[in-house]
Amino acid sequence: MLTNENTAIVLDSTADFPDAQERFPNLRVVPLYVSFGAESFRDYVELDPHTFYELLRTAAMTPTTSQPTPQDFLETYEELAAYERIYSLHISSRLSGTCGSATLAAQEAGDDRVRLLDTETVSVGISMLALGIRRLLEQGTTDEEIEAVAESYRTRSGLLFTVDTLEFLVKGGRIGRARALAGSLLNVKPILTIADGEVVPLTRVRGRQKALQEFRRRFEEATTDGDGLHVAIAHAEADDAVAQLQALVLEARPQAQVELVTSLGAVVGAHAGPGTIGFFWYQD
Repeated sequence: MLTNENTAIVLDSTADFPDAQERFPNLRVVPLYVSFGAESFRDYVELDPHTFYELLRTAAMTPTTSQPTPQDFLETYEELAAYERIYSLHISSRLSGTCGSATLAAQEAGDDRVRLLDTETVSVGISMLALGIRRLLEQGTTDEEIEAVAESYRTRSGLLFTVDTLEFLVKGGRIGRARALAGSLLNVKPILTIADGEVVPLTRVRGRQKALQEFRRRFEEATTDGDGLHVAIAHAEADDAVAQLQALVLEARPQAQVELVTSLGAVVGAHAGPGTIGFFWYQD
């Protein structure tokens, strides 16, 4: 029987859940790296989101990002030696080489304790799966049940986001099928999602208010009101939009639980850019 006492969950910092370990003793976060020229920082550890966005505004060069090394993961897995099982949940392998590093570390660890999950998503999509697995572990569960829940998160969750500009996705090479929207009209907001592990355009609207209304419309279409509706919001220096989005969510679905509101860290922010707002839901 797997429980929170004998099972650990490892995330990477693209989950945008920096206080995971403070909140839950069986969670760990392995940071990715963001570099401005020759200067490299560990995401959230050496560079917090606010400082990153300040740097981004004044930097002469576009920041670059890189995945953790296999050694970074191996050290974390070894630190969790007291746990019988480790679930390692990571950003889509189509967006980053992070899963590859974790795979090498799990092989190096040389036992069957580490189970890797390519979440095929990013940011709060990863965090919310971790919280879903913790809920299972609270009541005692099995590998089969955890894998079934991970699969249901892929098929029964929703993720929407909008960016102020596609410039950062283009520069970072993470634009996926949204490339067709690049260079669109001023103040036109693309509504994007992640499907099959890559960025995909859904539609576009004019202005942030219309974008938030489109979020609400799609959220209402995809969900019913009930206590099994879990919501998370992530943003890059867009606090005003977060408050509006929370209000829209609770107006549309009064019983929804907004479980997580977080800032996009340096690594995700380097690709999405300031002003980004993202919205995730999952219905039990």
